[in-house]
Amino acid sequence: MARKPDRPLRRGWTTGACATAATRAALMGLWGEGRPDRVRITLPKGERPEFEISHWDQGEGWAEAGVIKDAGDDPDVTHGALIRSRVSASAGGVQFVAGEGVGTVTMEGLPIPPGEPAINPVPRQMLTDTVQEMAQRLSQAADVMIEISIPGGEKLAQKTWNPRLGIKGGLSVLGTTGIVRPFSCAAWIASIHRGIDVARADGLIHVAGCTGATSEKTVQTLYGLPDHAMLDMGDFAGGLLKYLARHPLPRITIGGGIGKMTKLAQGARDLHSGRSQVDFARLAKDLGKPDVEYMNSALQTYENIGKNYAEFVAGEALKNVSGMLPEEIKADVVIIDRKGAVVSRAGE
Repeated sequence: MARKPDRPLRRGWTTGACATAATRAALMGLWGEGRPDRVRITLPKGERPEFEISHWDQGEGWAEAGVIKDAGDDPDVTHGALIRSRVSASAGGVQFVAGEGVGTVTMEGLPIPPGEPAINPVPRQMLTDTVQEMAQRLSQAADVMIEISIPGGEKLAQKTWNPRLGIKGGLSVLGTTGIVRPFSCAAWIASIHRGIDVARADGLIHVAGCTGATSEKTVQTLYGLPDHAMLDMGDFAGGLLKYLARHPLPRITIGGGIGKMTKLAQGARDLHSGRSQVDFARLAKDLGKPDVEYMNSALQTYENIGKNYAEFVAGEALKNVSGMLPEEIKADVVIIDRKGAVVSRAGE
C-alpha cells in the first residue's frame, strides 16, 4: 500500500498563475508604477495569492518580470522554474508570443490552434483580464504583446507529453484554477484526453494505452504505431476508456504487465498499487486452483501456472475493456513481461 504522508501536502501554483503574476509586475513597470517586490493576482475562483518577483529587466518600450514557480509538494517538472513575462505596446488588443522554452502548437486537436503559442485558454483569459483591469485603472490602452518564456523549458518539455502532442520547442502554460493540488490525478488524465483529441484530429484509426515504458515500447513496435498514437495511460485505465467511449476511435490496444493487467481483469479502473489490489481469493476460485489464494503476487501466480494464467488474464481484461466501450471500437489486450516480451494477447 502507498504510505500516507505524515503531514498535510502543500499546494502550489500553476504555470499560468505564475505567468499572470509576472505579467502584472511587468505591466506596472511598463505603465509607470515601477518595479514591485510582490504582486497579488485574482485566480478564476476568486482567491488572491501573492507572488514574489524574482527577476526584473526593463528597456525602451518594454518591461520584463519573472516568478519562480512553486508547485508545492507536487512532483511537477516545472517546480523551481523561472516563469518570465515581457510586455510591450502593440495594436489590436492582447497578443501572445512564445518566448524561450515555451512551445508552439503544431497539430490539430488541442484547445489552441496550430501556429499559436502553447498558452492554454484559462491562462490566456487570466492574462487578458489582468491587462484590461490594469489598463482601465491606469488609463492605458489594453493593446499589449505578452511574451512568456521559461528558461530551460525546451529540455524540461522532454519529460512531459508535449512532444507527443505536437507541441514543439518547449513547455505549455497550463492551469484551469491557478492552483496545483499535490499528487492530483487530474493533470495526468487531462493529458490522456488531449492525446485522444490529437489522435482523432489527425485521423488515426489505432491508438494504444500502456501501463509503463516497457509495455509501451513493445506495443508500439508490435503494431508500428506513431508516437502520437501512444496514449500515456499509466494507471488510469478508467480515465482513458471513459473518455474514449465518448470520443471514439476505431481501435484501442491496452498493454501492460501481468500484475496491473490482473487488476484490470478483475474490474479495477485505477491500477495504482495504493488504490487497487489483486483479489487472490477470487483468482483461486476463478482458476479452480485453491493454492493461488496464498500467492504473494500476480507475477508469482504466473510463474507457477504459466501461459494459461496469462491467457486467462488477457481474456478477462479484454472483457472489462470492451465492456466500457461502444461496439464500434475494437479492442485488444497485450500482456508483456519485464523484458518486453509478449506473453499473451486477446482480441487480435
